[in-house]
Amino acid sequence: MMESAFRSAAWEAPLDWKHSFGRTIDAARKYVVSSTLNQVEWNAELVRGDLAKTVQQLKQEPGKGVFQRGVKLPLALAELGLIGEYELIVQPTLAGHGPTLFAGLSKPVELKLVDRLQFRSGAVALRYEPRR
Repeated sequence: MMESAFRSAAWEAPLDWKHSFGRTIDAARKYVVSSTLNQVEWNAELVRGDLAKTVQQLKQEPGKGVFQRGVKLPLALAELGLIGEYELIVQPTLAGHGPTLFAGLSKPVELKLVDRLQFRSGAVALRYEPRR
């Protein structure tokens, strides 16, 4: 889904918001954690095996960190204590269904708010760090 929307061919206009984001995500190295896929494309590498070891190695590489999305992966990384920062975007819509983020977490993770940004749309970006 992300690939079809943000590969360079999908950009609607040079000044469109997708252009800047699309250029960034198109060039970014991507790691796909999966036990069912056999191959990945779009500048991606398939991650299998020891998730903790792989993520710790990636966090040591130069750059601005490791960003992840999804529902199952954040839960696994939180359980391993490998998330150094949580950025949550709260949309002004109540869905009433769908997956629950961090459902099944074995113990609470206390967080400290470090930044917040409200958008004209009413969405709010909240950035937290785990209390250690």
